[in-house]
Amino acid sequence: MAAADTKWKNTALLVIDMQNDFILPGGQTHLKGGQDIVPNVIKAVEIARIRGIPIIWVVREHDPLGRDVELFRRHLYSSGKPKPTSKGSLGAELVDGLVIKDDDYKLVKTRFSAFFNTHLHSYLQGAGIKKLVITGVQTPNCIRETVFDAVALDYQTVTVIFDATAAATSDIHLANIFDMTNIGVVTPTLEEWGSDC
Repeated sequence: MAAADTKWKNTALLVIDMQNDFILPGGQTHLKGGQDIVPNVIKAVEIARIRGIPIIWVVREHDPLGRDVELFRRHLYSSGKPKPTSKGSLGAELVDGLVIKDDDYKLVKTRFSAFFNTHLHSYLQGAGIKKLVITGVQTPNCIRETVFDAVALDYQTVTVIFDATAAATSDIHLANIFDMTNIGVVTPTLEEWGSDC
């Protein structure tokens, strides 16, 4: 096995919440700045595929009646209103340019952390994954919660690609990146991660 192949052997890429309702203007829970990172997330997925890194698509899909939604969001599921990331809706689909392929894995979550009340950790353990690379939205919520849980679960390396993740503002993004670096998270740019052999 080549040195580069060995380096990425126990690594997985998590693509978090890159769905129409979060990313597209007019989406039910649109995140300003989310659309700007789409090209970098696409590129990160391409690099992962070249390196043989498994890709895990982490998405929110909610019951159309909002029965599995956090209490603070339940008002968004009242009758007559569009339902954010409702299972089977256009808003729950990945944005254009991101495609789940046969060898990829899709994980549905209903809370901020991809680990909370899901089987992600057991899936990763079964696949021998010890290092995680994180992309997606949004930095103070789903990215941060997933990262802190990954650190608490003792993944060897947790990497957040700085310019393939986003928050509502650059200040919020930078503050959360700062917090994550303080607990040992690696935060390269896409260019730095892509050139790391």
